[in-house]
Amino acid sequence: MNTIKKIYLFILLAGCQFVNGQTYNVILGRPTDSAITMSIMFIDKQADVYWEYGTTSGNYTNTTPTFVAQVNTPLEFDFTNLLPNTKYFYRTRYRAHGTSSTFSAGTEHTFVTQRLTGSTFTFDVEADEHLYDYGNSTLYGITLNNEAKDNPDFLMTLGDIFGDDHYPWTITSHQCDSLHYLYRARLGTICHSIPFYICLGNHEGEKYYYLDSIPPNNLAVWSTLWRKYYYPNPYPNNFYTGDTIHEGYGIGQPENYYAWTWGNALFVVLDVYRNDCYNAPSIDLAKPGNWDWTLGKTEYTWLKNTLESSKSQYKFVFAHHVSGESRGGIIPAKLCEWGGYDKNGSYLFDTYRPGWGKPIHQLFVDNGVNIFFQGHDHLFAHEVLDNVTYQEVPMAADATYTKGMLANGDAYTSDTIDASGHVRVTVSPSFVKVDYIRAFLPTDTLSHVNHNGEVAFSYMIPSKTPAAIEKVTVNHPVLISPNPASDEINIVFNQPIGINKAVVVQLQSIDGRIIKQLKQNGIVDTVLNMGIQGISPGIYTVIITVDRINTSCQKLIIR
Repeated sequence: MNTIKKIYLFILLAGCQFVNGQTYNVILGRPTDSAITMSIMFIDKQADVYWEYGTTSGNYTNTTPTFVAQVNTPLEFDFTNLLPNTKYFYRTRYRAHGTSSTFSAGTEHTFVTQRLTGSTFTFDVEADEHLYDYGNSTLYGITLNNEAKDNPDFLMTLGDIFGDDHYPWTITSHQCDSLHYLYRARLGTICHSIPFYICLGNHEGEKYYYLDSIPPNNLAVWSTLWRKYYYPNPYPNNFYTGDTIHEGYGIGQPENYYAWTWGNALFVVLDVYRNDCYNAPSIDLAKPGNWDWTLGKTEYTWLKNTLESSKSQYKFVFAHHVSGESRGGIIPAKLCEWGGYDKNGSYLFDTYRPGWGKPIHQLFVDNGVNIFFQGHDHLFAHEVLDNVTYQEVPMAADATYTKGMLANGDAYTSDTIDASGHVRVTVSPSFVKVDYIRAFLPTDTLSHVNHNGEVAFSYMIPSKTPAAIEKVTVNHPVLISPNPASDEINIVFNQPIGINKAVVVQLQSIDGRIIKQLKQNGIVDTVLNMGIQGISPGIYTVIITVDRINTSCQKLIIR
């Protein structure tokens, strides 16, 4: 049996192993301030289905219409008219179609709508699941369980999750269907409560080289259609921006690159493959490199406008990899369209990209991008270039734990750790915290050297001073003393605060929890006291807000 048939047989068998005996699976997607998309697929029967939902657990004040769901056919429904910054509870009600039996009640699940500015929240990032070739499905299930424990607002994959472009000329639409179908049951174990975003990888095969080959019967068209069929990814509307081009062959908007804001952060997802050959269609390359690779002028312009128009405190950018299919982080980030230089150190951006203005990395620097997340290299690596963090996200399901490190570790300059696992990101008004959460099979923890769910690497990025903090620094400079402290701290202002102005002091832990809060209207004296007895030793952030507008954040050590 040839390799592609073996892969296909594996997919069919894996697709029949419905996780946790699921009757149906749910994938949430496209969350906004007032809506979210529900994609449900019943596995073994045609069903009548509706949803009950509300803002209190067990108290469902809203009910949707009833729909008929076909077997193994995703049904999409948009919950609309939701409240922003709100946690919703919902459950699925269903019965066999054509019967008058009582509707069964599914398990209660939850989701949250867009966080307000100033909120603290968590999101997770995984990459390179590769279950279609050497990814371990059991280990991937452990990674998903670890992610569920984070209770993130959403989950991002950085690609190489669905497709296999190793056999692009022999693969069929039916096989592409199975590759995408496979993940429904597995993702359904957590994505009923964690909306799922897709950033495309090279192995999805959705690139110009394949799109341009004997359309519409090719890998790229089939992969796009089946991805959209099973998974709701964002498209431009009044909440998301992104690719507005409508493609042929039934694709419509490809839902491939997009951006949105959530809390204090801007999120930008790039597609580095769909228009990746600079001289196309006159030159069409399978794997363009150096100056032949491009983001494409349309997507580049959108990225530039998105970054320059954003006033978000934090900015995160996601792509499968720098310059498509190179290796490494900050090394290729200095080169060609991404960095502007050739391998000999000559700056040639204006020669090869006349009229564009500046390389992609310089866009990041000039517009305050905090972290660029990428996958592709199957290990964890943390690098910083010009105050931009380049974060390589580990493979989610490598049961050898060493494949990426052995193959690509030397492409990085610092902080490399082998896989597997995911990255957890906590966003708060005063800092961003990134944790590498490792995943291990049970047999690999018996020696008690490896621990599933352990934090293998962690770092924080302090807030870059936003305008609100600059205001309080000018008008009401604040000193916290003593620091370190053990029993009490003094918040010292350089001048009294107006009697009609409220002052709020919050003590925030490193994971974003508010440990203690003090409120006072006006300060005739310039000193405000706050007791900290009984609070565990550690590093905290003191957040002082004056008149609901001016905010100052300072680190405090409690000992």
